[in-house]
Amino acid sequence: MIEPVPSDTAPPEDASPSDASPPPSRLRRGLILATTVLGSSLAFIDGSVVNVALADMQRELGATVGDLQWIANSYMLTLAALLLLGGAFGDRIGRRRIFILGLVIFSLASVACALADIAETLIVARAFQGIGAALLVPNSLAILSASYPRDKRGRAIGAWSAFAAVFSAGGPVLGGWLVDSFGWASVFWINPPIAAAALVLALVSVRENRSPQARGDLDWLGGLLAMLGLGMVSYALIQAGETGFDPRIGLGAAVLGVLALVLFVRVEARTAMPLLPLRLFASREFTAANLLTLLLYGALGAAVFLFPFGLIRLYGYTATEAGAAFLPFALMLFLLARWGGTLIDRYGARMPLVAGSVITAVGLGMLAIPTSGAPYWATFLPGVLVLGLGMAVSIPPLTTGVMNAVDDRHAGIASAVNNAASRVAFLIAVAAVGPLLLTAFNWLQAPLMAEIEMPEPVREAIRRDPGRLADLTAPDGAGAAGPLIVAAAREALIDAFRVATVGLAVLAAASGLVAWVMYPKTSRRKG
Repeated sequence: MIEPVPSDTAPPEDASPSDASPPPSRLRRGLILATTVLGSSLAFIDGSVVNVALADMQRELGATVGDLQWIANSYMLTLAALLLLGGAFGDRIGRRRIFILGLVIFSLASVACALADIAETLIVARAFQGIGAALLVPNSLAILSASYPRDKRGRAIGAWSAFAAVFSAGGPVLGGWLVDSFGWASVFWINPPIAAAALVLALVSVRENRSPQARGDLDWLGGLLAMLGLGMVSYALIQAGETGFDPRIGLGAAVLGVLALVLFVRVEARTAMPLLPLRLFASREFTAANLLTLLLYGALGAAVFLFPFGLIRLYGYTATEAGAAFLPFALMLFLLARWGGTLIDRYGARMPLVAGSVITAVGLGMLAIPTSGAPYWATFLPGVLVLGLGMAVSIPPLTTGVMNAVDDRHAGIASAVNNAASRVAFLIAVAAVGPLLLTAFNWLQAPLMAEIEMPEPVREAIRRDPGRLADLTAPDGAGAAGPLIVAAAREALIDAFRVATVGLAVLAAASGLVAWVMYPKTSRRKG
């Protein structure tokens, strides 16, 4: 395993005592794990739970479709844009301080969400939730990483990953019950008690730790460019998935975001105390881990988005059944992720990352096989379980490898970079999978429609806009050909679903190739 990037200078003499504290006891480490799990769970739950409450929000707040999209996306936008700053603040100011600040901001924003009486207020409050989450997520992992020696870090991060998966996958199920029982505001009222418990545990168990070499003024120009770049790129990707998408606005935002990120790299290369030390990427392992994250999390994110669509639209599942269909994935990850975290401690990162990526690819490929008429346990369940196994083998070594590839003083920014990579991967994948599905559908439906006798005006309407058939309704004037057209469109859409899913399997396999090529064959523990 490649050694962490060396320090440029020795730690200053005035480093805080907490930075040189003895390692915490086993009990304290357990409390720290509970603290970070509770804190980060807020961000993971609210990333998914709101989706099941959108219908009630629309009815009670009089929200438009655009309002609903931004109720979900304003959170994602500020979270993605501010992750780097959140990690850098922790390294410089203190990870516990920034973690606690994130808890407070997230709690207050959650109360504002619950009390919102118009959609605009809820959108703004959700954006502030994203700010709190951007402080919580990278610093929770940095605190956890700093509390465990490197040879035991994988198991702890495995446990953290397991709970993160449960909270992410279980969020819609919990949210559905809360909305049905207590109304949409209840999905936000559950956050303050969780945050209060995390706050008490943080004050009791977590010692302050930071980078002792983070001195001088903060790199505000770099921070502004990072926020603008990630924010605009995320905005462009979010816009691409919205109804009524204006490609000019999306393209303009994307160009502005890319230019800001290019300037950010240039500024970081010339700044004495950069927000993101570019020498981190001199570690081949750190670079490989983030590239692998883009590929693997892109495949997973698109699958999480695409799978419920296929179950509901093509296989006749109810929304509740579709939501529950992915729970075995979370269960597998919960049961096996802690074990998966031990693999890097024993074998290094290369072997589990290659194996996990390949298993993930196999699981995604299995999801493309099932046909209608057979029960869930005989069709989709095997693929879901294999997918869970693959991610349980992959995620803990991947996250641990990121943290082990850099000096501990850069733990916050390393975590932030990796989290930003996973968020951007998810946005890119969700934005791309829709056009991929529609392109495959348009290509596959043509020969099927050619075999059906239909009025010529109907055939011409299908030629002009074949994508309209994806809603599985016959065109006006189809007459007796209508049922045949719908059946053929459904067959083409199922095959397009398979093509898209196989494409995601290829993406997951490519992440395994990255691990095989870029990670060293042997590993040695670092103390």
